[in-house]
This record gives sequence, structure tokens and C-alpha cells, in this order.
Amino acid sequence: MRTPHRIDAHPRPNPYEELGALDDGPLEETPLRDFLTREREEDAEDAWTPPDHRRGGRRRRKNRFAGLPLAVKAVVGLAVLASFTALADRWALLYAEHRAADTLKDRLDLAAAPEVEIGGFPFLTQLAGERLDSVSVTVPDVAADRVSLAKVSATARDIRLDADGLTAVRGARVPRFDGEVQLSFADLNRELGASRMTFTGEGRDRVRADGTLPVAGHDLRLRAEATIRRQGERGIATEIGNMRLDIGDLATYRPGTGPSEGLHLTRKGAADLARETRKAKALLSVPAVVQRMGVPEATVREALADDGRPTQLTGSPRFARQAQNLNLIDLALDHPQLLRRLGLDPDLLDSLSGLTRPVLADRLSLAFELPEPEQGEVRLRDVRVEEDGIRVRVSGSGLSVGG
Repeated sequence: MRTPHRIDAHPRPNPYEELGALDDGPLEETPLRDFLTREREEDAEDAWTPPDHRRGGRRRRKNRFAGLPLAVKAVVGLAVLASFTALADRWALLYAEHRAADTLKDRLDLAAAPEVEIGGFPFLTQLAGERLDSVSVTVPDVAADRVSLAKVSATARDIRLDADGLTAVRGARVPRFDGEVQLSFADLNRELGASRMTFTGEGRDRVRADGTLPVAGHDLRLRAEATIRRQGERGIATEIGNMRLDIGDLATYRPGTGPSEGLHLTRKGAADLARETRKAKALLSVPAVVQRMGVPEATVREALADDGRPTQLTGSPRFARQAQNLNLIDLALDHPQLLRRLGLDPDLLDSLSGLTRPVLADRLSLAFELPEPEQGEVRLRDVRVEEDGIRVRVSGSGLSVGG
């Protein structure tokens, strides 16, 4: 029988003993409450909060401006100062223009204040130096005799001021100015024509008038031409010519005493007279008419004795021309019934005899004269008729305003 052998082996380590060796001590030395509190504080530090853009943006802008060079800051400051200076200069300019307009309105007795524009920049520097580069003045609707000037404009340069400082300007001296006067046809039609007359340009120096004129209850068509010319240094004159009043298509009246003036039958009126035997015989029955027409007496007796068709005399072109040459005004007083037979109103002829050339010319006169200044001189340089009216260039020198 075998004897059992004894086997000697190393004892295994206890794992629980190894874990116990790693223990630092009792749990009470690190309380669970402190551990949890530390955990919450760490989480709070990591929590999200919204960004503050306002304060951060302001801080960034401040920082950016603070970082600008000194030269840039100086330029910005000068630009701001220049802006305020320019604004103050413009306000002073507007105030001066307003004061000047009111002064001119009072001194010239105008219905409305004119437009005043002071040129040059800066204004305050000019005012301090008592000298203005330029001043432009525009005055609308200026009364001039029987008509109104649509616009008077002038520009003066190098004006010298009579002033004490920037606020006390007593007057001004104008070495020279150039301007323009406009006389509108629209104003002429309204003022002279009384809605019955129209004026239009015809050439460089002529104006045509066309409209109606009431005479003894009849509306007669009036035609005339006005030649515009300069009169002296400050005046405009008009010479009225080719005036005629049409009495329908029967007769035409031209004021004056010349052979072609007075009251004459038109070509159509004379032709109708030659075709109407009754009117022709009424005309030939007046010896004075026969003598003026130069018709032989034998021919007249033959024409008066013919009760039928018109004779060779009344139907001839020569008879019509001779009838046109008769001045019917001369027959108005002595033979009113004859004119009535011809279709003319004797009262109308009496009124026409009083419409002399000066009377009609006065109705159509466009003349005016610029006022004479107390100091210096104003003169007209050029007169021109244009499509919309009459334009006159003017100039002046040595003027003084105020003072």
C-alpha cells in the first residue's frame, strides 16, 4: 500500500484584503454633502448666460475710436467745425437776402418783394470786408405807364458796402450792373386789348395787333402794326402803322387824310355794287360822286335811263375800281341816305370820323420809360421783339442804394 505524498503549495492572497489595503480611511472624512455641493458649484460655473451686446458693442466702439491716430481725430473735428461754420454762413446769407428784398420793396414801392440772390462764398467774409462779389435782383410785375413789365432783372458785381461791422449795413454802391426788361405779349393782350386784342411778334422790331374794336354798336375788326424803337437813353417808343378797321367785308376804314385813307369799299363790296343796279344808280345819282369817279355825263345818263340789266358802265371792272377809290367819309354828312342804301350805318360813319390816327395809336401804344435814379445812370442798350414778348437789355453805373 502506497504511502500518500504531501504536497506543499503557496497560499492564495485574499482579494478583499487587497481592497482593504487601498482604503484611505473612513467615509466620514469626506462627507457626501460636501461632495455634492462641489458638484453643483462646478455645474453653475459652466451654465450658459446670454451675451450683453450693448455693453460689449459700446466698449468695442470706444476702443476703436481710442485707437485712431491723433491726426485723424483732428481732421474729423475740423470737418465738424467747418460744417457748423458753413451752416451759420448760409443762415446769415438767407437773412441778408430777406432784408435786402424788404428794403427794395419799400424803396421802390413794389407790390411784392423782389427776389434777391447774393453770390460768392463765404458770405460772412465778404460782409466783414464790406464787399460783395455779386447780387442778382429779379422784380416781377413792374408798373410802367399803361403797361406792366413782366419782369425786370439785373446783376451787379463788386458791390461796395457802407457798413459798421457785420450787423449795421447802411447802404451800398454799385459801380455797374447789367439787366433785362421783359414786356410780355400775354400782359399786353390782357391790359391793352381788354380780351379783344392780341399782340404777336413779327420780325425783329415789329408787333402785329389783331382784334375787335366796338364802334357805335358795331364790332369792327382792327389790324395794325407797331414798330418798336428806342427813344433816348431810357425810353421805348412805338410807331403805329398800317391801321385799318374792317366793316365786315363791305368797307375798310383807315385813319388819315391821304388818298388811300378814309372809308373805302372793299374789292368784294365794289364788285357787289357793280352787280346790283339799284345801288349803282343810287351812287351815280350824286353829281359829286360822278365827278370824283371821272365818269362822262353822257354815260351816266345812259346808265340812269336803263331800267333793265346793268349797263356796260356798271358791269365793267373799271367801274368797280373807281368805286373803291371813293372816300365814303366825305359823303357821310351830305348824303346819309346814300350810305344807308349802300348798307352802311350813318351813325357808324360819324363815329369813325372821330377815330383819328392819334386816337387809335394811343390805344395801341406800348411805350414806357425807365425811372431816372437819383444817383448814377440807367440806359437802354438793345430792343428786340421775340416770340413771347419784347426784351430790352439795360445797363447802369454809379448807382447808390441807401446810405
